[in-house]
Amino acid sequence: MTDLDALQRDALAAVAAAEDLDDLERVRVTFTGKRSELAAAQKGMGSLDADERRRRGQALNAFRQAFTSAFDERHEQLSDAALRARLEAERLDLTLPPRRVPPGRPHLLTQVEHEILDVFIGMGYRVAEGPEAESGTYNFDMLNIEPNHPARQEMDTIYVDGFDDVVLRTHTSPVQARVMTAEEPPIAVVCPGRTYRADAVDATHSPVFSQVEGLVIAEDVTMADLRGTLLAFARSLFGADRQIRLRPSFFPFTEPSAEVDVSFEGSAGNHGWLEILGAGMVDPNVLAACGVDGDRFRGFAFGIGIERVAMLRHGVHDIRELFDADARFLARF
Repeated sequence: MTDLDALQRDALAAVAAAEDLDDLERVRVTFTGKRSELAAAQKGMGSLDADERRRRGQALNAFRQAFTSAFDERHEQLSDAALRARLEAERLDLTLPPRRVPPGRPHLLTQVEHEILDVFIGMGYRVAEGPEAESGTYNFDMLNIEPNHPARQEMDTIYVDGFDDVVLRTHTSPVQARVMTAEEPPIAVVCPGRTYRADAVDATHSPVFSQVEGLVIAEDVTMADLRGTLLAFARSLFGADRQIRLRPSFFPFTEPSAEVDVSFEGSAGNHGWLEILGAGMVDPNVLAACGVDGDRFRGFAFGIGIERVAMLRHGVHDIRELFDADARFLARF
């Protein structure tokens, strides 16, 4: 039979000698685990007579109580020591200066978009937004784009699988149509957002790009109002000495339509014109499709490519740089 007095002395000595919580756990397993001498002594009680079994049971209980008391006390001591060591190791010296973290800033496209919106909000426009997955009704039909127009083909437009008449919007003009069908004139809104085309990626093209389109609907609106608005915009964004010119063009949803150029003068003394946007008077067919009284109201619209403005203003020659998330490029702006 196990000598419980000797076993208790050894167990208590091992508890006292444990240097950390892992050592202490090994001591517990050694002296009180399923394969310990204590477990063997408990199993042997069945072969003892009643008096001996009683005395043996009392001795086993005394051993367990003594071991548990010593174990708990040592566990508390080692836990406190471990906590103190961790706090010391993780201590922060609050007197040290903080590490220098470079300040963040909005992406270049976000900066340019906000600048554009600020110009038009300052003129009294408000911001309107709409869905990027758009019905063909708003994206094409209400904008005077005929059913056989090349823009409707899959080589130009991205259609949503499973939906015959749902596309990723090719411009933000559907937002203008939504505003005209929901509100009474006078209307003055700018519509920012992402647009999508089935374009191959190269230095000047991307299947995803951003636009800000504007719309004004009111009585007695003329092409002169459009030109004055765009001149104020160009001077706010590119410089107070800039001029603009309007060249005849064609867009299905405006008539007459124009490409708008802004003047520039290079560092080498060269000067000329850069195309920045398209614009025109809202086509009467669009007004009728959106429920606007064309006999009473007229309007103008314009569309600005945010990437194009960013590239012209900041000398970016490859549109892919705007989407590469290269911190070295982004840190320049």
